[in-house]
Amino acid sequence: MLGASKLKNANLGTLAPIAFYAVTGALFLILLPLANFPPHIGLTGVMSLITAYSLFTKRAWAKWLVAAIFFVATTMSLYTVYFILFSNLLVSVAMIAYAVLTWYFTYYAFIKKI
Repeated sequence: MLGASKLKNANLGTLAPIAFYAVTGALFLILLPLANFPPHIGLTGVMSLITAYSLFTKRAWAKWLVAAIFFVATTMSLYTVYFILFSNLLVSVAMIAYAVLTWYFTYYAFIKKI
């Protein structure tokens, strides 16, 4: 019941980062077996889900997780783009979009103080 009352009082600005981190965490965990189980994808997925939960429940340590995901996502996506830019265009565009959205939601989380 507590989650329903939080959703009723939330606006789109506070739900967007929560949805972003929850969806990316779920996507990384879905892609984990397809990529032969690299540990960084699994850890990033789990960390994204924990970040979504901490933002939803407004925990004090949520900003630390957002900052950690910022550095992990930026490093992982730009590294991937650097090495597969011309060989796999779809993955490159997806990783660039992931990096840009991570930067935006990190900025939003720190400036808007969600």
